[in-house]
Amino acid sequence: MSGVRLIARLDIKGVNLIKGIHLEGLRVIGDPREFAQAYYRQGVDEIVYMDAVASLYGRNSLHEIVRHTSHDVFVPLTVGGGVRSVDDVRELLRSGADKVAINTAAIKNPQLIRDVARVFGSQCMVLSIEAKRQADGSWEAYIDNGREKTGLDVIEWARKGVALGAGEIMVTSVDQEGTGKGFDVELVRAVSAASSVPVIASGGMGKTEHLIEVVTRGQADAVAVAGILHYKRSSLPDIRAAAIAAGIEVRRVS
Repeated sequence: MSGVRLIARLDIKGVNLIKGIHLEGLRVIGDPREFAQAYYRQGVDEIVYMDAVASLYGRNSLHEIVRHTSHDVFVPLTVGGGVRSVDDVRELLRSGADKVAINTAAIKNPQLIRDVARVFGSQCMVLSIEAKRQADGSWEAYIDNGREKTGLDVIEWARKGVALGAGEIMVTSVDQEGTGKGFDVELVRAVSAASSVPVIASGGMGKTEHLIEVVTRGQADAVAVAGILHYKRSSLPDIRAAAIAAGIEVRRVS
């Protein structure tokens, strides 16, 4: 696998970095800007900010955090949560975001994917998918931070999202998220096989072996890392070194 990106995922509630399990039971960790700066110094490839409660308020509230981060952190910033219109995207890009991740609004109005890609380019439009495994082994797409069922099959939705113009997919396993028990490798592999765009695996990393597995078996193009970094169970240099030792091509940081 070539050029695998290591991405720090920071879930935000208000002004705080938080972390939960299955996207619930959110615990305050600290100041997201301080964590973003620390990960930048460690050589992270990208940072994802997700507003965990945006659906409750109907808008993304990360503009100020993104604005401050973009002054000190010089890697691509993706921002998601509560993004509902082309104007929302424009405001976030003006604040310093490079890409937006859209889940709920894209499912409610798929035309939004096409509109964002047309106005800002497909490289700006990240389709965020929150997936839960069903009894028959398939996966259903959820919205509102993993709380609401949609009836949509994840794989079919991924294909449609790419056809509409999504330039990247971030797939989060709600079942695995926050558990530290590893990614849903079968989910990531299925989305990767169905998609012609890069796929970011999110949800479940607890040790470096999980990254190696989701890249080699799941064919992930990038890996979003959260709790293992926030709780200092590992560092980006250690994760990067383990990936290189396993023969995975990642950016080498001097």
